[in-house]
Amino acid sequence: MLSIGDFSKLTHVSVRMLRYYDEHGLLKPAHVDKHSGYRMYSAKQVPELQKIVLLRDLNFSVVDINNLLKNWNDKFLVEQLNNKIYETEQRIRAEKKRINKIKSVINDIHKDQIDIHYNITIKSIPSYNIVSLRKKLPDYSYEGELWYELINFINREHIDIERHSYNNIAIYHDEGHVDADADVEVAFIVKKPSKNIDQFVFRELESVDQMACMMVYGSYEKLSTAYQSFIYWLDEHNEYKMKGISRQVTIIGETDTSNPDDYLTEIQIPVQII
Repeated sequence: MLSIGDFSKLTHVSVRMLRYYDEHGLLKPAHVDKHSGYRMYSAKQVPELQKIVLLRDLNFSVVDINNLLKNWNDKFLVEQLNNKIYETEQRIRAEKKRINKIKSVINDIHKDQIDIHYNITIKSIPSYNIVSLRKKLPDYSYEGELWYELINFINREHIDIERHSYNNIAIYHDEGHVDADADVEVAFIVKKPSKNIDQFVFRELESVDQMACMMVYGSYEKLSTAYQSFIYWLDEHNEYKMKGISRQVTIIGETDTSNPDDYLTEIQIPVQII
């Protein structure tokens, strides 16, 4: 039997962490002296401690580690590890978005553009025949996956789409901004409608008599600033109010250039005169 100090030295796990594992029921000492209260550990506990350290390093919580130790088998372990991969990828995605936003703010500071206002024009948008894919997404950042599916479908089925710069439409069906389960539809204008296949739908995208439109140059991180700018426009043009579902048209995007500063997106927001 080893004292907690000696066990700590030989396993390279601090005394503080060994006490923490004891308090949370992960690794109880092999023996506790009734008189002194000293914790004693045995060599047989090393494999269990190695499991705990491994799972801790993989960012599993105490509750998760306890559950894994109680149900330690290959199938369950692989399932939980795959879940952890998914969670980690989600966090990485969120942190990458945060980094891009920070970079965008720094860039705007250098250019004195934090309070930039976008030019907004009112125009009529005709109806179009489109092929579209609409899904509930974990959040708006997953829109690219919809485009990937739709483009693969178009190529696979040899769909004849219109070839012009405005043929790249994203439609946002939520009444307000949501942090989860974003209802997004992506579409291309087609030369002629065809038969619906699974979730890929051919339909007419309705015309809009009065659409407030603004061109946004640069990376997609700038879009949120552009939407905020529209608030000021509405305040100055109080004869208008928003009506209907907003759209985004990618005129120059990642398939056209490798430089996000060269992107060009048109935001389209339906309005009506009060």
